Amino acid sequence: MAYWQWGDPAASQVVLCLHGLTRQGRDFDVLAQALLAHSGGGLRVVCPDVVGRGRSDWLADPMGYQVPQYAADMVALVAQLHAAHPIERFDVVGTSMGGLIGMVLAGHAELPLAAPVHRLVLNDVGPAIEPAAIARIASYVGQGGRYDNLQAAADAMWQLSTSFGPHTPEQWLALSAPMVVPAGARSADGRTKVDPAATVSGDGAVVLHYDPAIAAPIRAITPEIAAQAETATWALYDGIRVPTLLTRGAESDLLSAATVRQMGERGPKARLVEFPGVGHAPTFVDPRQSAIVVSFLLD
Repeated sequence: MAYWQWGDPAASQVVLCLHGLTRQGRDFDVLAQALLAHSGGGLRVVCPDVVGRGRSDWLADPMGYQVPQYAADMVALVAQLHAAHPIERFDVVGTSMGGLIGMVLAGHAELPLAAPVHRLVLNDVGPAIEPAAIARIASYVGQGGRYDNLQAAADAMWQLSTSFGPHTPEQWLALSAPMVVPAGARSADGRTKVDPAATVSGDGAVVLHYDPAIAAPIRAITPEIAAQAETATWALYDGIRVPTLLTRGAESDLLSAATVRQMGERGPKARLVEFPGVGHAPTFVDPRQSAIVVSFLLD
């Protein structure tokens, strides 16, 4: 599993940032810089590419692309970071799928974490996920094709991601560049990496930088599986005993107002901040969004 690290690699305070389903760790570039600027140093911001995404390896069995595997990987990563430089304070920021992983890390009392979660940020996700959002996501995950160049890929991704809210063309291109690799970095079947560290120059054909097979577990979800997962996730949420911030796009189709109300009444009784004009999910590129997270984690 690859990860991006910002700040002082020996710092005892670590912020682990976990991305959404089809994204990768570079989504947090802007937030990482905001955190470092406010901290005055002495902070490590670690942003993994969850397995199957970015520069991380792909799984032989696609059904492994589920939260239990991802959480186990994060436990291993935190152990590695702690062994290199002891962690005294450990915070987690999770967007969408990353928030589900964060709930496991913070809410599973017997998880062998090298350092306990101190504060948790859940970005536009809760224990209950709206069925319509699952259907929307399932309709496009794994369907990405080949694009003539980076701009064409960015334009195509924008059509699926307008709910992220307003971004300048420059901001969206910066978010999009790490999402693709040159087409030659994949084998003909699309499931084998030829050059996992390949970067995009701007010209030439590109393909999405994730394993299309991450869609397999989503397409296998039945109403019964969804109900069981929701019950288990509420139990994790109720087990969280640390200060929790819930950020939500006011127009989110994934995190309902009813779920938000329950999250404010149960478990850690999360503090809610909503961002107008945004759906699923805020990117923390807007300084007004990142400032909320920075203040919660560092003030």
